[in-house]
Amino acid sequence: MDIKDIQELLKFMNRSTLTDVEIEQKDFRLRIQRKAESVVYTQSMMQPNMQPMQQMQQVHHDAPASQSAATAADAKPVESGKNLKEFRAPFIGTFYRSSSPDKDVFVKVGDTVKKGQTLGIIEAMKLFNEIESDFEGTVVKILVENSSPVEYDQPLFLIELS
Repeated sequence: MDIKDIQELLKFMNRSTLTDVEIEQKDFRLRIQRKAESVVYTQSMMQPNMQPMQQMQQVHHDAPASQSAATAADAKPVESGKNLKEFRAPFIGTFYRSSSPDKDVFVKVGDTVKKGQTLGIIEAMKLFNEIESDFEGTVVKILVENSSPVEYDQPLFLIELS
C-alpha cells in the first residue's frame, strides 16, 4: 500500500459513514478510526518477526464531506488584495527543510523560487520525497518547523507570486 492509496482511503472515509477501517498485509498494518469530529489513524511497520518497528499516530480533523481537499498544485489564495498562495503538503509525513542536518536548507524566507524547484523533503513510510514548487514567486513565510510531522493538505509555505 502506498501513500496515494492511504490518501484515497482517507478521502473515501470523509465521504462515507464508515467509522473504522483496518488493513493488514504481511509487513504493514493500517487502522483508521473516526471519532467525533476527527479521524485517527495508526500505522505500524512490522519487522519479519512481526514486532512493531515504528508507530505513528496523528489526528486529522474532518472537513465537511462536500469540501474536497486541495493538492499542492491547487494552492489557495490566503489574503485578498495580495498575490499570496499557500503551498500545501501533497501527503502526510515528516517535513525536512534540507537533505541532511549538515546541509543548507532548500529555501529561506525572501528566496525567489521557480516552478519545479525543490522546497523541502517529506519522509513518508521511510521514503524521502522531494517536494517541488508548482509556481514561481518569493517565499514570504515558512509555516512548519524542520523535522515536524505534516498532514495531507497542510500549508507549508506562503509564496508571493511573481
